[in-house]
Amino acid sequence: MEVVIIVSLIVTAYLLGSIPSAVWIGKRFYGVDVREHGSKNAGATNVLRVLGRRAAVPVFAIDAAKGYAAVMLSFLSPLTPYGEPFFNLRIALIVVAVAGHIFPIFAGFRGGKGVATISGCLIAMSPVPLLCSFAAFAIVFLITHYVSLGSIVAALLFPLFTFVKFYLFEREVSPTMMIFSVIVAAVLIFMHRKNFRRLKEGTESKTYLFKKR
Repeated sequence: MEVVIIVSLIVTAYLLGSIPSAVWIGKRFYGVDVREHGSKNAGATNVLRVLGRRAAVPVFAIDAAKGYAAVMLSFLSPLTPYGEPFFNLRIALIVVAVAGHIFPIFAGFRGGKGVATISGCLIAMSPVPLLCSFAAFAIVFLITHYVSLGSIVAALLFPLFTFVKFYLFEREVSPTMMIFSVIVAAVLIFMHRKNFRRLKEGTESKTYLFKKR
């Protein structure tokens, strides 16, 4: 029975991650499939560029919320909270939720890069390093107007912030959490590999948060 519950939670996390908010909001309220415009990415940044703030804000909120909800599913499991098996389950839920966002079953397996969904997962899993990484993202973005560059810098710094958090506040660094933070950073950077190439070539699009549409 325990295995059945855990498998059910993992499947549910994938289905949550598969909710294609960018696609559904774009089609329902604007008659636009954002995957055919801009960067062709089904994420909040491309929605901001193509449809504006009114569409981008709920897309980001929904994508983050589904990541948070996926992690919180762990409390429905029969595992003892905050033990090693419980922690491993949470990592599994994060992996499948982000996989659902990138390869959504409800949108032909063409999704986004997972930044907002990972952010929602980390709010539940590791909020302090996430907030520090978000601050780094905001600084880079506001200076350069490159969302991708801000995301890459934030991803690179996330393992460092995780290490500092454990070292300063818990006096003991968790190897499992450090490995997890490095994997998160690696996934985010990998998903931005095309953006990195465009940044090097000088062809990456800038995003202006307060640009009038």
